[in-house]
Amino acid sequence: MKIECLPFRSIPHSSRLFLDFLFQYENVQRFYAHPPNPLSVLEYARTLEFPAERRARVAVVLEKQNQRWGASEATMASIEKFRRGAVACISGQQVGVFGGPFYSVLKAASALQMAEELSAEGVPAVPVFWLATEDHDLEEIASVTIPNGCELEKLKSTERTGSVAPVGGVALEARVEAMVEQTAAILGPGWVSDALRESYRAGETYGSAFARLFTRIFAGTGMVLVDPLDHELHAVAQPLYTAAAERAEELDLGLLERGKALHKAGYHEQVRVTPESTLLFSMEGNRRTVLHLADGGFMLSAQRVSRREVLERIAEHPEQFSPNVLLRPVVQDYLFPTAVYFGGPAEIAYFAQAGVVYEKLLGRTTPVLTRLSATIISPAMSDLLARYQLSFTDLFHGTDRVCELLASRVLAPALQDALHQTKESLRIHLEKLRAELQGLDPTLVDAAARSERKMLYQLSKIGSRAAHAELRKNESLTTDAHHVLTELFPHKGLQERVLPGIYFLARYGPELITQLKKAAAPQCPGHQIIWL
Repeated sequence: MKIECLPFRSIPHSSRLFLDFLFQYENVQRFYAHPPNPLSVLEYARTLEFPAERRARVAVVLEKQNQRWGASEATMASIEKFRRGAVACISGQQVGVFGGPFYSVLKAASALQMAEELSAEGVPAVPVFWLATEDHDLEEIASVTIPNGCELEKLKSTERTGSVAPVGGVALEARVEAMVEQTAAILGPGWVSDALRESYRAGETYGSAFARLFTRIFAGTGMVLVDPLDHELHAVAQPLYTAAAERAEELDLGLLERGKALHKAGYHEQVRVTPESTLLFSMEGNRRTVLHLADGGFMLSAQRVSRREVLERIAEHPEQFSPNVLLRPVVQDYLFPTAVYFGGPAEIAYFAQAGVVYEKLLGRTTPVLTRLSATIISPAMSDLLARYQLSFTDLFHGTDRVCELLASRVLAPALQDALHQTKESLRIHLEKLRAELQGLDPTLVDAAARSERKMLYQLSKIGSRAAHAELRKNESLTTDAHHVLTELFPHKGLQERVLPGIYFLARYGPELITQLKKAAAPQCPGHQIIWL
C-alpha cells in the first residue's frame, strides 16, 4: 500500500471554516474548544469524568442491541471495557442502504485507530459507531450507486420520495431482496454478498439491516454500534431533553449570537437558526415534528402548547422527543464519555455552532477531529493513470477535459513534438522581441505580452482540436476516461461520497479495514490517495 497526501486546499469546494480549523486554528479557536490534534484528545481523555450510574445503564443497552445484531466476542469485550470505565471514540452516519457511502467505513476506521492509540497511552478506550436512525430523510438513504463496468448503476430500495418518520424504524420493502441480488451480481460471490443477504431481508428495518451489515463487516475489531431510537436511551437522556426545553430561549439566543460571530469572522452557518428555533423534535404519532418557540411556550405544527405541557410530556415519555442536528452530538456525549468525535467537513462546521449547546448543557465540549478521507486506487486504475500520465487532480476538471487530456497524450509523437517545439520557439523569440522593444519603447512591452498570450492561446486551441480529432478516431479513449472517472471521481465528486463501502470491501476483503486503520494513523492534513 502506497499513500499520497493531497492537502484539503486542493480539494474542490472545501469551506474556509474547515480549512482554517485545520491549518489556521488561531482564526477559529473562539468557536472550538480543542485544537485538532491527537495530543489534545489524549489530554482531554485523561481528565474526562462520567457518572457511573449513567455508564451502567448505557452499557446494558449496548449489550442488548449488539447481541441482537450478532456481535462478535471482540465487540462484547469492548462493551465490558466500557462498563469498567473506558472512554469512547465515536463517529457515526445515517443508515444508508447497504451501509451507505464509503466514508461510513472511513469514519469507523478512524474511531478504531484512535481507540487503539488512546489505549496504548494508558487511557482505556473503545470505538463506537452511532447509527443516525432518528433522521427522517428516507430519500437520501434509500439508494446505492455502484460502478458496473464504465457506468454507475443506481439501485433504489423504495420509490417513496418523502418521509416524516425516523428512518431507522422504517421497514424495508420486499423489493430490497431483489436489490441485494442485483448488487451481489455486480460485486460477485463472497463475504460481502453473503453479509448483504443475511442483513437486508424481510422483517428488517433500515436501522436494523444497517446494524447487522456493519456488525459483520467489523466483526473482530471491537466496534460497538448504538441505535439511539432505543427507549431506554431516551430515558437516560431525559434530563438533557428537559434542560433543552426549559432553557430553549437562552440556547436559541446563544446560537443566534454564535451565528452572527461566524458571519462577522467571514464563515458560514452550517445550520440556519431563527428566533423561533428549538433543539427538539416531537413525535406526533409517526411524524417527526419541529418544536418552535412561541410567546413563552411552544408551537407544535399549528397547535400552541405550554412549557409545562412539554416538560410533563418529556418527563413521562422521553422517547417521544429527539434532538436536532445541533443537540444530537450533545445527547451522544451525555450518554457516552466521549474522548473524540470524528466527522467530515460539514460535521466539523456543525461543531462551531454546537459548542454553544455543549457549554450551556454539559459544561464541557468534546474534541472533534477530521475523519480519514481517502480515495482507493486499484492496480487497474493505477495502470490507466500511468498510461495517460494523469494525476488524481486532473480528474477535477470534468469529463470533457479528461477525455481531451487522454487524447492529447496519445497523439502521434511527431505531432506532440511539433506542438511542444512551436510553443517553446514562440516563447523564446517573443522573449527576445520584448528585450529589444524595452530598449526602443518600454510602452510596447505590454502590447507584446498581450500578443504572446493570444498566440499561445490560439496554439493551445490547435492542440485541443487535434486531441478532439484523435477522440473521434479512437473511441477507446472515451471509454477509458469514463472508466477512470466512474471509479475515482464519480458524479464530479470524491469517490468516498458516492460509491459504497461494500464495493471496496468486496474487492479487497476484510483486511481492507486493517489497511484503512493504518492510513488513519499518520497525521495527513488532507485527502489520502491509497494505491493498492
